[in-house]
Amino acid sequence: MSIRPWRDIARRPSRRIRVGSVEVGGGAPISVQTMTNTLTTDAKATIAQILACTEAGADIVRVSCPDEGSTAALREIVRESPVPIVADIHFHYRRAIEAAEAGAACLRINPGNIGSAERVREVIRAAKDHGCSIRIGVNAGSLEKHLLEKYGEPCPEAMIESGLDHIRILEDNDFHEFKISVKASDVFLAAAAYQGLAEATDAPIHLGITEAGGFVSGSVKSAIGLGFLLWMGIGDTIRVSLSADPVEEVKIGFEILKALGLRHRGVNIISCPSCARQGFDVIKTVAALEKRLEHIKTPMSLSIIGCVVNGPGEALMTDVGFTGGGAGSGMVYLAGKQDHKMDNARMIDHIVDLVEKRAAEIEAGAVRPMEAAE
Repeated sequence: MSIRPWRDIARRPSRRIRVGSVEVGGGAPISVQTMTNTLTTDAKATIAQILACTEAGADIVRVSCPDEGSTAALREIVRESPVPIVADIHFHYRRAIEAAEAGAACLRINPGNIGSAERVREVIRAAKDHGCSIRIGVNAGSLEKHLLEKYGEPCPEAMIESGLDHIRILEDNDFHEFKISVKASDVFLAAAAYQGLAEATDAPIHLGITEAGGFVSGSVKSAIGLGFLLWMGIGDTIRVSLSADPVEEVKIGFEILKALGLRHRGVNIISCPSCARQGFDVIKTVAALEKRLEHIKTPMSLSIIGCVVNGPGEALMTDVGFTGGGAGSGMVYLAGKQDHKMDNARMIDHIVDLVEKRAAEIEAGAVRPMEAAE
């Protein structure tokens, strides 16, 4: 029991599997995934995007394999990728077999469109032969015809039944290295389906709100849906689906996990929305600091508050803090304690230096980040 039990999240127990070098489920850290949107046949462009996503923090990257040319390019992509690659398969089971042969760490198949049970069995044999895990990807938009006829429309019960049917096929073939998702663009539908699924199986669960929309609307939908489920302890790996740069998906995914205290990476900036009381331009300052501090991977906190109403209180709980004052200067806080004044004109460069120094101290084990010291 922590000293702040109202912040505790009891994660749902699940089996642990491997997606290449990344462990998923069974208490392993919740991994962040994204998906490339380049042509897979353009191996150079796809590899470049994977590298950018990895730099942003992606643990796993999914690559679409719609045709034979894509699975042919996959071998080079897998070889050059620093993170495990999931091959995204729809409609043609042969692509899954080719992807396994090309070195994919995981095969994502959609039960609604992969074909007969026999074809799924062939995919299982290929996964076993090449050490691949499998993700069963149930999607409200592509449920099997018989389930739509049975239930009348996509609903939680239909999605759960689809997932459990295909779990049964894998387990009947003595295959247990799988995770499962039940995605929908409707936040309510997805949340209800995931809740039911979590009760029905101990398989690791991949969370996502599919077709969530553009950067703003998609981020909000994902934060609501994924945040709710993660808060309940459901979810072992996540993907934020946005009509945006995949790098942004990774960033939003990490921000959701950071907000819930489930993963810590980089600088957590606590800042006020600004008002007439601000002693400096908060919005401009935060934007500049977010850009300047992207290279910091060490988990730590920074408070940037415009005035003394909440500034000192927020600074008490952060590694580095700055609170606006008067006469063109503000107060700098280090490890929660008031330290020295700094001119607004030199503040950004000064804060970057302080954050880099604090990060180095944390990495060297000389100090602990303030959040970890609670």
